[in-house]
Amino acid sequence: MPFTSLNRKAVADLKLSTREADRCKNFFALGLVYWLYERPMESTLRWIKDKFKKNPAVQEANTRALKAGYNLGDTLEALPQQYRVPKARIKPGKYRKVTGNEAAALGLVYASMLAGKKLIYCTYPITPATDVLHHLAEFRRFAVRTFQAEDEIAAIGAAIGASFGGELGVTGTSGPGVCLKSEAIGLAVMTELPLVILDIQRGGPSTGLPTKTEQAALLQAMFGRNGECPVAIVAPATPADCFHMVIEAVRIAVRYMTPVFFMSDGYLANGAEPWDISTVDQIPAIPVSHPNKPNHEKGFMPYLRDPRLVRQWAIPGTPGLEHRVGGIEKEDVTGNVNYEPTNHEHMVKTRAQKIANIAQEIPDLEVAGPAQGDVLVLGWGGTYGTIATSVENMQRKGFKVAQAHLRYLNPMPKNTLLVLQNYRHILVPELNGGQLWLLLRGQFAMSNIHRLNKIQGRPFLVSEIEAEIQDLIARQ
Repeated sequence: MPFTSLNRKAVADLKLSTREADRCKNFFALGLVYWLYERPMESTLRWIKDKFKKNPAVQEANTRALKAGYNLGDTLEALPQQYRVPKARIKPGKYRKVTGNEAAALGLVYASMLAGKKLIYCTYPITPATDVLHHLAEFRRFAVRTFQAEDEIAAIGAAIGASFGGELGVTGTSGPGVCLKSEAIGLAVMTELPLVILDIQRGGPSTGLPTKTEQAALLQAMFGRNGECPVAIVAPATPADCFHMVIEAVRIAVRYMTPVFFMSDGYLANGAEPWDISTVDQIPAIPVSHPNKPNHEKGFMPYLRDPRLVRQWAIPGTPGLEHRVGGIEKEDVTGNVNYEPTNHEHMVKTRAQKIANIAQEIPDLEVAGPAQGDVLVLGWGGTYGTIATSVENMQRKGFKVAQAHLRYLNPMPKNTLLVLQNYRHILVPELNGGQLWLLLRGQFAMSNIHRLNKIQGRPFLVSEIEAEIQDLIARQ
């Protein structure tokens, strides 16, 4: 569509400058979309009237542009048809529209309330994560403190300091920022402090595609630090799910005294959906305890562990609980600096086992569709909606196809292998070169795990996934 020239004709007699006239072009396009989807213009016309009431010329220009776009659709025979989107089939309830970044911010606020802690959000602006900072800055009355640091390293350092001080330390960024935060994440792993890292993924490498979506930071979250440096990783499936999964990230961080990655992406961050807010009342509290007396006959032992291998969260300044912190390897139990080879290997394996133990307390991997069949489509992150639609379409055609979506990526649910073994083929669609596929093949050594990859800064089309499913079935 030649939007620019058609829009200029619509507002030609209003004597606007070319720049002012071209700023109406979006309303022209919106008017055409309203016609295409049979949507009324009245609410937008009222909004234009109120928004530009102090500038009658601009008000009139935007009004004309909107109507001109609508009338173009009504008179242009080149458009084949109109579309009508029916009401969503969702259960009755109280809903609100929410974007992924907005849901993540609300989830952090609610998690801090569930834990009885101040939320200290430390960040440096970066697309597409900055909106989380904007939203959280509005919640000062809920014991939320936002800190815009001078760089990524300072931001995570401040977040670790907040956790060391006994509050809820959170930092947010995207892939380039994670690179800069990596050494400090290792410090949080070594000191075993709770820390939540929001990674709102975008296209890379380097500056890459700041405004485009990608899922190429999974291996970075898993392995992007020096040494054996395990962390927990969770990933929301939808914009509204960002609320629940960021609360899970906080819960795991404080329960297991570990950094946790929350892996969203640009598609989820900026996408929106109706969110059933009645589910909020079903979220349990996040228990947090701090010792107030020594835990050993010889005094306070900072690395004395419970059966889950988790150490205590001692607040600095508590009499009798003085202890060492830092990035140099610790002696088991005492926390003293220790260079002994056997102690280092023991501590490395202990930290890894602590993360593995999380699998005992997270939900099993659920399957939508037949419990056994030809193809299981296994995804993670923002691919959920496209996969769900593709699988539903194939099921209606009579194929034995199912969907499972990983919201816990490290560790994975303890029944993951049992689920995978029930299908002839496992298809893993990802907006990267095959990172989850690589992890699955490495962990489970199954030759029937296939990948479908797209690295264009765009989400999958339903047709792309359906075609791959059909190809796998045809191989049989």
